Amino acid sequence: MRCCRPFLLYNTSMTHSRASLALLPAGLKPGFLSLEDSSLASWLEQGQESPYRTRQIAAWILEKRALSFEQMTDLPARLRDSLVQSFNLFSSRIDCHKVSLDDTNKLLLQLEDGNRVECVLMKEETRRTVCVSTQVGCAMGCVFCASGIDGVVRNLRPHEILEQMIHARNLLPKEERLTHVVVMGMGEPLTNLEALLEALALACSPKGLGLGARNVTISTVGLPVQIRKLADLKKQFHLAVSLHAPNQDLRSRIVPVNARVGIEEVLAAADYFFDTTGRQVTFEYILLGGVNDHAEHARELLQLLQGRKAHVNLIPFNRVVGLPYQRPTPEATREFARILKQAGQSVTIRKRKGADIDAACGQLRRNQEQAQSG
Repeated sequence: MRCCRPFLLYNTSMTHSRASLALLPAGLKPGFLSLEDSSLASWLEQGQESPYRTRQIAAWILEKRALSFEQMTDLPARLRDSLVQSFNLFSSRIDCHKVSLDDTNKLLLQLEDGNRVECVLMKEETRRTVCVSTQVGCAMGCVFCASGIDGVVRNLRPHEILEQMIHARNLLPKEERLTHVVVMGMGEPLTNLEALLEALALACSPKGLGLGARNVTISTVGLPVQIRKLADLKKQFHLAVSLHAPNQDLRSRIVPVNARVGIEEVLAAADYFFDTTGRQVTFEYILLGGVNDHAEHARELLQLLQGRKAHVNLIPFNRVVGLPYQRPTPEATREFARILKQAGQSVTIRKRKGADIDAACGQLRRNQEQAQSG
């Protein structure tokens, strides 16, 4: 596969294929951000337009928040008409938009092939954070997660990841911008790393969404080979490892992939990431009532992380219909955190966001698809 230069704007070492006009089904208009530079150059040449028009159009989408080609007022009217006839602005569309009481926004996006993915816009003080997906579904099989109940369908392409950020950003007032990205939505990011990195290269470009790499968090179930690969790229992204248990047996019950990976290998890869990048690793720990939330689990976790410069993010479970797990009691959550803090471990309890709008990963997609099939 050849190296692409998306939108004639950026150089990238990624080798992720993009849509070609010649390969699209008859009658289907491609999203502008999905196209190969060669296809766009050829289309512009046929219309006797200069290649720099591509940079203008991309700037309208990425920087100026255009929602239609008609808004691109520095383009000739003839070109705007041709764009409307030939392309969609985005390859995805908002299928469902829910706003919670705490002003969290959950978007269910429908892709060109009819599949759906979720993204979430969260607001807290001056932070504007979007949580994005990297796959349709998930193959990791974590027992508490709605995303993986039906398995994985496919990887998302770079523009499908980027469009989630743009759709969320476009919900903000003009004076606000996205400040953070967390790759914690549907799917395992490190199994679709090339596409993710290409999307993040554009998101972090001054001519893209202008995000800082240090404000990007990539969450993984813990795939040692891929963690080391990410570390070797020496990007300044933040790594969050979904630990969820303090020992091999319990983690293998909660995170089935751990049975063939091993908790010690996950920790060794996390250490390698820290040593290589200098970036502190966060260990995410979802608290399942009566399963992994006891005081002895907290003490065991302290032993596991002893000597490591790491942060623990405790996540009280959000109830998912159809799954047998319960949210921990507030008392159990506080006691777990107290034990860690008393021993000097850096720890936070994640605030519950969007509980009234199916904001937990995969819930909205699953509920919508069940409603339509029923």
